[in-house]
Amino acid sequence: MAGASKKTVRVCRSVMAALWLLSMTSVAGFDRLAAEAVGDAVQSEGHRLRARDLGIAVGRYQPGPNNAITDVAGVKVGHVTLVRGEGALKPGQGPVRTGVTVVIPREDVWRKKVPAGSFVLNGTGEMTGLAWVAESGFLEYPIALTSTLNVPRVANGVMSWMIKRYPDIGITDDTLTPVVAECDDSRLNDSQGRHVSEADVMAALDGAGIGSVAEGAVGAGTGMVSYGFKGGIGTSSRRLSEEDGGYTVGVLVNANHGRRDELMVAGVPVGKLYDKEEIASLPGGEGSIIVIIATDAPLDSRQLGRLAKRAALGLARTGSTARHGSGDFMLAFSTGNTIPHYPKDRTFAMTHLADTHLNPLLSATVEATEEAILNALTMASTMVGRDGRRVEAIALPKLRALVGARQDR
Repeated sequence: MAGASKKTVRVCRSVMAALWLLSMTSVAGFDRLAAEAVGDAVQSEGHRLRARDLGIAVGRYQPGPNNAITDVAGVKVGHVTLVRGEGALKPGQGPVRTGVTVVIPREDVWRKKVPAGSFVLNGTGEMTGLAWVAESGFLEYPIALTSTLNVPRVANGVMSWMIKRYPDIGITDDTLTPVVAECDDSRLNDSQGRHVSEADVMAALDGAGIGSVAEGAVGAGTGMVSYGFKGGIGTSSRRLSEEDGGYTVGVLVNANHGRRDELMVAGVPVGKLYDKEEIASLPGGEGSIIVIIATDAPLDSRQLGRLAKRAALGLARTGSTARHGSGDFMLAFSTGNTIPHYPKDRTFAMTHLADTHLNPLLSATVEATEEAILNALTMASTMVGRDGRRVEAIALPKLRALVGARQDR
């Protein structure tokens, strides 16, 4: 703390005190003093907190050390966030509220492919490359998330990055069909401008790392709106006990879905209880969500498709009904096996988890998806975008008060 300002020290102490108080209570027994301490810290200094730091811990499995998709060893996440301009929309120019988020399953995934499977709950959207994932049963390049009209440019960026690393692609080596998933950010962003460049994508890939993951209005989540609040990127993980295999499941979402009155938090109808006068109807579609699931459990493509389906249950726990206009895409991969690029031998070995031992992983996927969505909401900050449109972040003291009051009954 040497050299820190008095204000910085005061903020750190207030937040630390709030978190200590939260650690002394449970979701089922919210302490009023703890809630007030969190409220003071957030309201006075504008801090955002993850759902678990607010005392909202869903499910029965414990998270990994970062409570993020990067708790699966070798998985990396990178963002590039673009925020420029303000005022009236000038199509093609701004204001800009967009970005790109990338997930790299493992180092050298081109030559050491990962088994993968997917599920589309409602298809009003796009995740490119899923036909090849379904046909091959594996994933062989990074996953990119972005806004709808940026998909072709982001795909170009992934291809340029891959060709730079593997210069024989398309010459003596295979070609590639990148996996790029989109959500529409045109409610806040100059979507026609397609402002994410190939260089931005390559920067996100080059800068991707392990450890903690930035959440909220970052990367692909910059212009997203979820349940009528500011949404965006969220992540969470679950680590199974040794008795259940000791495996890790990590989830990352780009949340741009749901209507205010649908929102459920830890079983509490927060959307209906939140101040009705604050409910704003923003123009645009009904939103979408992208869910990326990673695990180190040795699963094949079929089993990963089953995990991807369970993400839909985690989505439902937050209140979504996957409306007609929503694009809800889930993609799961496993680092527990390696599929070689050009195997010299006719056969290669893979470890396969028995289906009868799959249940803990299914439950962990549901829990991590639910918490990742909540983290996207609680970590996102209020944003003003095109035409002065303002999307408020969910008020953390109010959220905690609503959940705590209902849980205490």
